[in-house]
Amino acid sequence: MRKKMISVALIAVMSLSLFACGSNKESSKENPSASEASVDMPEVTLKLGFSTNEEDPRAIAAKAFADEVSEKTGGKVTVELYPSGQLGGDADLINSISLDSGTVDIIITDASNFATYEPKMGISALPFQFNDFDEAWAFMDSEIEAEAESGLIEQNMRVLAHYCNGFRCVTSSKGAVETPEDMKGLLIRTPENPVIMATMSALGANPQPLSFSELYQALQQGTYDAQENPIPVIYNNNLFEVQKYLSVTNHIYSGMCFTIAESSWKKLSTAEQEIVQAAATASAEKDRELNKQQTEELVSKLEENGMQINNPDLTPFAETTASVLTDNADTYGDLLDKLAQWKTEYEK
Repeated sequence: MRKKMISVALIAVMSLSLFACGSNKESSKENPSASEASVDMPEVTLKLGFSTNEEDPRAIAAKAFADEVSEKTGGKVTVELYPSGQLGGDADLINSISLDSGTVDIIITDASNFATYEPKMGISALPFQFNDFDEAWAFMDSEIEAEAESGLIEQNMRVLAHYCNGFRCVTSSKGAVETPEDMKGLLIRTPENPVIMATMSALGANPQPLSFSELYQALQQGTYDAQENPIPVIYNNNLFEVQKYLSVTNHIYSGMCFTIAESSWKKLSTAEQEIVQAAATASAEKDRELNKQQTEELVSKLEENGMQINNPDLTPFAETTASVLTDNADTYGDLLDKLAQWKTEYEK
């Protein structure tokens, strides 16, 4: 009898244990821990494209971004870099994200290149608005720029950070640009960017868009007389080999948007989004400092490589391009007033 009672008791204990284990399993399925949720999240690969080569500051900073994301996510999120327009030129990259084609997930391109999708995005590229890097960076991080960018979300574009491309300068094979008169009739390559094209037209040049990946060959063949880009871009992409004259016009600040497709952003967990955002912000700081450093150091190297450098008086250029603001006032609405007020407060 005693043995029978012990057997019954053991059976009862085992039954309770099995029931408890089953209940714990069900509970864990309904309420997974943070580690289990992370394990269950699918791995994500993000394709990051830009138009310049691996020597460009944006390429170096993008590599730092990719490394940090991989490290911080334990390899759950991988970033693949596609420089030199491998996934398309700037206009193509923006279009790919807008259409959610899956060709690219993240792009780094001039803020005003988005103006064909959201016209207010041209606000940062209006000619002769910023005196130096610090002022330009402060504006890119301002609420005014954020307001312009807000219209991109509905077009599948989320701006995470602001890289720096520098101040744009004119190069030519025809001669030095000392005054706006020297721009008259120049067939000049520009990106497919309405603000830059309007600025060149105001100076009397003939702007014609062309993908950056095709620029070197076009200049080499004499298809274009001139082009305009920041000094680091000119040096790092060897444009000194096919252009003789550099005029430091600094006509437009080229702030860049580090932009992820909204559809790709939503594939990430909240924790992964925080990591990607932090890495984008950190890499933007790296890019800015590197761009500023190269802008200061590379002019002498361009001269060593045979370019003739001149520094024209910029006042006539600013006066000649003032119409770019007034002719497009309706496009920007109250953002122009906000920009003027912001500059006044910044320069106090």
